[in-house]
Amino acid sequence: MKTKTIKQKVLIPSATPEEVYDTLMDSEKHAAVTGSAASINPKVGGKFTAWDGYISGKNLELERGKKIVQEWMTTEWPEGYSPSRLELTFAKVKDGTEITVVHSDVPADDATAYDEGWYEFYWDPMKLYFKK
Repeated sequence: MKTKTIKQKVLIPSATPEEVYDTLMDSEKHAAVTGSAASINPKVGGKFTAWDGYISGKNLELERGKKIVQEWMTTEWPEGYSPSRLELTFAKVKDGTEITVVHSDVPADDATAYDEGWYEFYWDPMKLYFKK
């Protein structure tokens, strides 16, 4: 089964690394950014769902304001594929927070859609959320 790795660098203006981290790891804030229900247990080993259950997974490593590592998959995941690995690292920069995204073990046929989806469903809405 072929997989790909998605790599992105994203600037979230006007937000600290802690604010960005908290927005991703708090169910209510996450839902406020995405406009869809999220249920997040913000502990290592804790499970989460986002986008009304479309996304699910488990937290592998958490360091507030610095790093989130998760097992991650969607309801459209091809049968037989293991969960992907999502690594987000946060760095304070002059204009806000830079997120480095490494999303590995993504089913190859779906990688382009997920790459675009991160911007459409997370990074662009998050930029608007912090503009308010």
